[in-house]
Amino acid sequence: METLANLESFVRSAEGASFSAAARRLGLTPAAVSRNVAMLERNLGVRLFHRSTRKLTLTDSGERFLLAIKDNLEGLQQAISGVATDGGEPAGVLKVSMGLTFGADYILPLMPAFLARYPRIRLDWQFATRQVDLIAEGYDAAIGGGIEWQAGIVSRALAPLHLIAVASPEYLKTRKPPTDPADLAHYDGIAWRSSRTGRIRERLMRNAAGAEIPVRLAETIVLDDPEATCRAALLGLGVTLIAVSHALPHLERGSLVRLLPQWYSDGGPISLYYATRTLLPSKTRVFVDFVVQAFKRDRLAERFAGSLG
Repeated sequence: METLANLESFVRSAEGASFSAAARRLGLTPAAVSRNVAMLERNLGVRLFHRSTRKLTLTDSGERFLLAIKDNLEGLQQAISGVATDGGEPAGVLKVSMGLTFGADYILPLMPAFLARYPRIRLDWQFATRQVDLIAEGYDAAIGGGIEWQAGIVSRALAPLHLIAVASPEYLKTRKPPTDPADLAHYDGIAWRSSRTGRIRERLMRNAAGAEIPVRLAETIVLDDPEATCRAALLGLGVTLIAVSHALPHLERGSLVRLLPQWYSDGGPISLYYATRTLLPSKTRVFVDFVVQAFKRDRLAERFAGSLG
């Protein structure tokens, strides 16, 4: 009878097309995953992978074996997970990716209460604006907005990603306020270039009445990070579009002013993503539930909405 470690190493290596990807997901070294797969191949008497320096590809035997065991493996893992957590508590390393500013402002402050409730969970977080591959990079979850994830990724919406036009009071002292989104093109613009696509996106601003007007800021300054665009606006360098969640602390302090308060751009939802429902580890499940409940309790979806009605 094959060990679960050998079978899981094989399945995860097949999903990520590499031992390294499987190792990150399983919390092992690539060498350990490779040894597990090699032992499985020896025991079965067949080669499961074609190996190259770039990636792994399944042999015909490997494809048939993967098809035969994958669903059974997941059922076995679920059964083991259920038994292991009966009467116990969530534990282990929780690896999560999110943007620095959003994470520091809204997620990190939840952690004292979360860790007091679940003291056996350890946090391993990456703060980055790039889109991560949850499975290949071994993340338990990610938080972000305006991201298209691959099939099989589950998402829980936390709040809307609404972008609004802002500038500093100093910048606006000698300038007339805009009357509609098209006027924004006449100001010094702090444009945001996507680090993923390399493009500056033209936004569509809308109001509660349903009117829509396209807007593209003058490219006086072009930056590739939302926090940098916010800092540039705080320095009085021009007008920019940033998420309400990002702007909110500065609006409350008066260091930024919202322009066109009836208008906003809808960037989709800010969501919490994870790889699967059926095999969700208890550490991930309680994290997801805790964050979702905190956002509801603090009414953050309403606070992040760009529409004023």
